[in-house]
Amino acid sequence: MNEIKDFNYTTPLELFKEKKVVKICAPMVRYSKLAFRKLVRQYECDLAFTPMIISDSFIKSLKARDSDFTTCKEDRPLIVQFAAKNGKEFADAAEIVVPYSDGVDLNCGCPQRWAMAEGYGACLIKKPELVKDMVNQAKSRVSNEDFTVSIKIRIHNDIRETVDMCQKAEKAGVSWITVHGRTKEQRGQPVNFEAIKTIKDSLQCPVIANGDINSLEDVQRITELTGVNGVMAARGILQNPAMYSGYDNTPLDCVQKWLDISTSLGTHYRCFHNHLIYMLERVLPRAERRIFNALVSSSAVMDYLKEHLGI
Repeated sequence: MNEIKDFNYTTPLELFKEKKVVKICAPMVRYSKLAFRKLVRQYECDLAFTPMIISDSFIKSLKARDSDFTTCKEDRPLIVQFAAKNGKEFADAAEIVVPYSDGVDLNCGCPQRWAMAEGYGACLIKKPELVKDMVNQAKSRVSNEDFTVSIKIRIHNDIRETVDMCQKAEKAGVSWITVHGRTKEQRGQPVNFEAIKTIKDSLQCPVIANGDINSLEDVQRITELTGVNGVMAARGILQNPAMYSGYDNTPLDCVQKWLDISTSLGTHYRCFHNHLIYMLERVLPRAERRIFNALVSSSAVMDYLKEHLGI
């Protein structure tokens, strides 16, 4: 990794001061990598996250760092999300990425069983004192005042527990908090925006709403409903990387830009193809989607797009 310098951009803390609502690309396993981050930044995405990185292996292995984290000078502002289970581990990871990013985020929301069994993710919302200590240690390790330390959480069944945890994190100096408005047991159930509003009303630091954000209209509606300082999209921005620019479906110029960016970065075929599957989900008829989704090579994809979409 080489330190990124000499590129003018707005830092995360400046974004929260300047914008009514900060529009964010979520940390997504396998998907929110450099190529996709470069794409969404061309469509009014203000801030992007890396996929969740396991801090323990990241600290110990140069090979893991090179595999899990790639960036470039235009890939800013950038937040690196870590799965960590103690303060030293989180602070060590933060110290490594300071020259290449604008902040670190502690994953307190991943509901997958393997993550919680290892002490990562959503199990941390039951350990507010530990979360407070992890934020504190990361903050104290980094001298750069513009470098942020944030957390991404799910809510408790009793919202009072969530408010208590968030207030403790705020006292430790957390830069902002992203709230996925579901409990760790919930998957497709509607997001609890009332809970997000309650959390926002109980804090002074910025709060980000996450969950069920699939269009620019959702951004506006949820911001008005909850009063949050920003929104974070995952599946919605996968299906339509131009969502924050107001497009209802992925425009063809966005598909072309994905082809150019992913090719230039040597993106692995599976990742390259899977992104296109998401992007074209609401563009191609069902029968055509079956054909496109079964393609097995980059050349076959290119030929299909040229023949059927004129790209």
